[in-house]
Amino acid sequence: MSTISQWQLRAAFAARLSQMYGQEVPAYSTLVDVSREVNEDVLRARGADAERLGSIGRVTAERHGAIRVGTPRELQQAARVFAALGMHPVGFYDLREAAAGAVPVVSTAFRPVDGEELARNPFRVFTSMLTAADPRFFDTDLRQRLETFLAARELFPPELLALADRAAVERELPQQEAERFLRLAVQAFELSPEPVDKAWYETLERISAVAADIGGVRSTHINHLTPRVLDIDELYRRMTERGVEMIDTIQGPPAWKGPDVLLRQTSFRALAEPRAMRTPDGDVVSGALRVRFGEVEARGIALTRQGRALYDDLLGRVDEQAARNPSAARGDLARAVWERHMPGSEQELAAGKLGYFTYRPGPGLPGDGSGPPAGLDALLRQGWVTAEPIVYEDFLPRSAAGIFQSNLSSEGTRHDDQQGAAYDAAWLSGALGRDVLDPYALYEQQQTRSLTRVARELGLPHVLG
Repeated sequence: MSTISQWQLRAAFAARLSQMYGQEVPAYSTLVDVSREVNEDVLRARGADAERLGSIGRVTAERHGAIRVGTPRELQQAARVFAALGMHPVGFYDLREAAAGAVPVVSTAFRPVDGEELARNPFRVFTSMLTAADPRFFDTDLRQRLETFLAARELFPPELLALADRAAVERELPQQEAERFLRLAVQAFELSPEPVDKAWYETLERISAVAADIGGVRSTHINHLTPRVLDIDELYRRMTERGVEMIDTIQGPPAWKGPDVLLRQTSFRALAEPRAMRTPDGDVVSGALRVRFGEVEARGIALTRQGRALYDDLLGRVDEQAARNPSAARGDLARAVWERHMPGSEQELAAGKLGYFTYRPGPGLPGDGSGPPAGLDALLRQGWVTAEPIVYEDFLPRSAAGIFQSNLSSEGTRHDDQQGAAYDAAWLSGALGRDVLDPYALYEQQQTRSLTRVARELGLPHVLG
């Protein structure tokens, strides 16, 4: 009997989810089409340079999804589904602290972590959990009502979880079971036609539209599905030309002449989708909810902790300048700050230990019999070693919160006179029953392995660093 491996399950799940979401949100299909057009145009214009951060095949197929759950139990069950696909929790993101408005969630991203697995299919799902224990958002009475509501629902059927656990252990499924798993998994993330309790939804919506989207319904759903594009500024322009209303900004680093780093994101605005609503007297009426949007991303080079500290410092400088010059275009301010303070080349990022790279022996080593010089900088300068950037596979909490807030109708309510509940990576690992991996450690391991290979192949007596 033929079997389907984990990466094939992951690729099939991503493709089916994309097809389903395109049927539910037609503007998403437009976003995918425009992304493909832009990528093809960039490839023609830039040639091999366009594939510096991933082959065009990978970039075109790449997606990340986003879902929202309500409780640690639901989060743990989601982790079991993603484990079946070879996806692990990476990074801890506290969106409560990343925005001025009410975004009462903490998040992680489930994704492959091995380089080969990422190359096969890099599908990732940004997964947020409602922070119901945070008194800044939910008083005691509302928290109790919310927890009772969430405890009574089932997001993932037992059959799906049993198949997921089998796939996680065996790293594959027989074809028939794989088909059943995929069907159940996609169904778990479809938008439910079940009527929404109007009064209950509106109660939570006064706190946060995100809280209502999580705790005001009896199921979860794909909140957005994100293609990857090579020129996000051009995509923004073309989507606007097609009459699609985009959010006001592109989140993340500015467009500039230097190397792309980390992650840039934007989206079209959440659309009003028809939903059945149940009124307090039991009638079902037609309504509309505006919670799902179409996001797109452009990925850059992964930064080290030192590089990330520089990035955060530059964001702070941009914030200060924007506050002093409210009429100035933020993008112009950010570009000027970047060009003054951010290294303008990959070589400078590598030399300053600001970015992560994989290293390989150079293609044309000196033929005069001389040995390699000491030190990585000299090896790079003299062509003994080449550096290839490592793609940033993760997320930025401020950008994620910015996307969320740009698609909300109001900022909601947060009582900052209350002490916030403590959620951190250790808490999340305990809730999941598995370690939340440190993205910096993953990039560091990838870089160190490459340096170890270089040292061995060049006959160097020590590991480079």
